Amino acid sequence: MPDMTTTTSKVFIVDDDDAVRNSLRMLFKTVDIDAATYESGDAFLHEHDADWQGCIVLDIRMPGTSGLEVQKILAERGNTLPIIFITGHGDVPMAVEAMQLGAFDFVQKPFRDQELVDRVSQAMVHNQEAQESVSHKREVLECYNELTPREKEVMHCVVKG
Repeated sequence: MPDMTTTTSKVFIVDDDDAVRNSLRMLFKTVDIDAATYESGDAFLHEHDADWQGCIVLDIRMPGTSGLEVQKILAERGNTLPIIFITGHGDVPMAVEAMQLGAFDFVQKPFRDQELVDRVSQAMVHNQEAQESVSHKREVLECYNELTPREKEVMHCVVKG
């Protein structure tokens, strides 16, 4: 598994429960995963940066802006961070909605620490691979844009076969 301890990759923990936020931050610290915590969906959305890398661990039920609402707002912003929902009060329709909206995973409390660490690690690898794919596509497009009109015409014919 790739090393996910780079300074640019982080798990963003959004939960209204202080004890949950602190215990998750400490859990991730024990496995060398940087973490940032937010006490509400609004606090997270206020600081969210499209360039962040890693994943989001998001409580689905919070006062104010709920986890599902945060997910929808992030989708409108073009968010690429995988979202792992956690909840102590989840139900099947809520989990289905979260997954249909693009959630990476859905975990019910109480969960085993290792289970959550494994899922976060998978989400972070997924995010890193997606970032690399976007970067590669950008490089290819930049090379294509440097071609002359005739070279583009030839390239088009090559692609068509």
